[in-house]
Amino acid sequence: MAEKTGISWTDATFNPWWGCAKVSPGCKHCYAETLSARYGHDIWGVNGSRRFFGDAHWNEPYKWDRKAARDGVRRRVFCGSMCDILEDRPDLEDPRARVLITAWNTPNLDWLFLTKRIENAEWMFPASWLNGKWPDNIWLGTSIENQDYAFRASILMEVPAAVRFISAEPLLGNLYLEKQFARHGIDWVIIGGESQKGCRPMELSWARYLVEQCREYGVAPFVKQLGGHPDKRARPAEWSADLQVQEFPR
Repeated sequence: MAEKTGISWTDATFNPWWGCAKVSPGCKHCYAETLSARYGHDIWGVNGSRRFFGDAHWNEPYKWDRKAARDGVRRRVFCGSMCDILEDRPDLEDPRARVLITAWNTPNLDWLFLTKRIENAEWMFPASWLNGKWPDNIWLGTSIENQDYAFRASILMEVPAAVRFISAEPLLGNLYLEKQFARHGIDWVIIGGESQKGCRPMELSWARYLVEQCREYGVAPFVKQLGGHPDKRARPAEWSADLQVQEFPR
């Protein structure tokens, strides 16, 4: 949980728990796993435990909501940076229900739920939400790292979320999403490369093509970072000027 965050596309982060299990190539260099290990928590993997929190932690979003109401400024809350909200484990059912209730009861916050397990949305979100009463302040996104996982976008489009978004971070190959974009089901795409030691380079052509698709179909592109790249130091400073775009859905 953090009221302030270094993630440029959100104002705060909130995690109903810490811990997850890897499900696709984008998970290989998971920063959340590295961070949890740094703090001495063995909470990763299918057989690993998860870290849970007390009421003081859960009260924070209500404070943020009251502050947002006083200031007259909506705030974005990313959930979650240290977990996957749709991970299927019995011990996660109660905290998942609690965070959905919390989001419902904090209408001055826009909650950005992000998952690699979008196929679980049809039974993990309340039936009333899925049948026409989805809250206006709850966004839903899925991570897509390469074309092999583009099917996640099609599943996402079947969920009647207020805002649907894609996190193409880390972007590990070209993404062709014209069909999904043309159906006007995606509102926002976050694009980024890996930057830690041993990172897999993101080719700039992949990012450029994804931004072009967004422009053509009226989807907001947000290029978070270019990540590590073998040609970075050899190129002039303006080499990536055309990728300095950070838009939000309207």
